[in-house]
Amino acid sequence: MTQRINAMAQSPELFKKFVEFSMLVKKSGTIEASILHLIDIRASQMNGCGFCLDMHVKEAKIDGERELRVHHVAIWRESSLFSPRERAALAWTEVLTRLPEHGVPDDIYEQVRAQLSEKEIADLSFAVMAINGWNRLNVGFRTTPGAADKAYGLDRAKLD
Repeated sequence: MTQRINAMAQSPELFKKFVEFSMLVKKSGTIEASILHLIDIRASQMNGCGFCLDMHVKEAKIDGERELRVHHVAIWRESSLFSPRERAALAWTEVLTRLPEHGVPDDIYEQVRAQLSEKEIADLSFAVMAINGWNRLNVGFRTTPGAADKAYGLDRAKLD
């Protein structure tokens, strides 16, 4: 598969601002980095974004995430490896990634509200919004998985 266009080269100012937004979300400090990795992986799986999935699996490994947990993200409901807080974040990620026709069901919101503060839910929602934006950009332009490993230091993950 060949990359269609390079969005960074074509729209450098917009790309830069979206990177800044994404970094601000990650630095908000209310949501643990481990959960941010999980939601980035899950949304990327759901959206079929090979570039982002590849990137976030490598980032998670570099940050010390256990390999089996990464494999279990796709089956998080059946897995015993995730805490109630992580499960709530994954449920919120899924519902915001594929919005139901009639909106977010109350039971999912209540599950999330039981585990996260209002500020955390807001920050988590921005994180989900960011990864979905990146997924759409990279799926649309067929960005090659692993293409930016060296630039982003992801070759340190040693996942060949």
